[in-house]
Amino acid sequence: MTITTPLQPTARTSLRRSKERAATDRETLHDVLRDGMFCHLGVVVDDAPVVLPTAYGVDLDLGPDGTLYLHGSVAARSVVAAPEQTICVTVTHADGLVLARSAFHHSVNYRSAVIFGVPRLVTDPDEKLHGLNRIVDHLVPGRSSATRPPNRKELAKTSVLALSLTEASVKTRAGAANDDEEDLDLPYWTGVIPLRVVAEEPVTNPDCDLLVPGHIRTRANQLGAPS
Repeated sequence: MTITTPLQPTARTSLRRSKERAATDRETLHDVLRDGMFCHLGVVVDDAPVVLPTAYGVDLDLGPDGTLYLHGSVAARSVVAAPEQTICVTVTHADGLVLARSAFHHSVNYRSAVIFGVPRLVTDPDEKLHGLNRIVDHLVPGRSSATRPPNRKELAKTSVLALSLTEASVKTRAGAANDDEEDLDLPYWTGVIPLRVVAEEPVTNPDCDLLVPGHIRTRANQLGAPS
């Protein structure tokens, strides 16, 4: 299912600066989430903000706007506190360093998504396993079916949070540096240093005598590993 409903700006997601960089279509949001591997979870713990990096998974078929899955230890204070408040999850891609003639106009080409909402603690066993599989498969598609699933003890130690993608904003920048007209004749190089995540050849564990599976090879190749 393809969700085509545009992002609906709220007081939290409306851009106040560089409004021209806002994207309102959900496809751009989905692209940012699909291409990312890690997010940052912002939550208040003991009256202080905490921002934590973590893996995530996405199910665009769950809920009216799709669902983001997060996980952590059942004892993690951030996971315990999250369902009782509005949290903020961000995903960011740095696509290039933008070097201008003036220091003021240096910038970064990027794609970023910010998602707000009150997450729910997943208690249904089937959805819990589904959410964990989504997280694993987000990093390496097909991996959840090529590994031992979590057992009851492991599931009991793990909490899964589900966050609706209803309230979200996307901001992007692309292209060359934007120098002031009066600076165009200055003798300074200007341009972009492109950035991307590149994988290397998969390294088999010393205690494993199996060939690298196809889904691992495919994922490494997607990330630019040498053939």
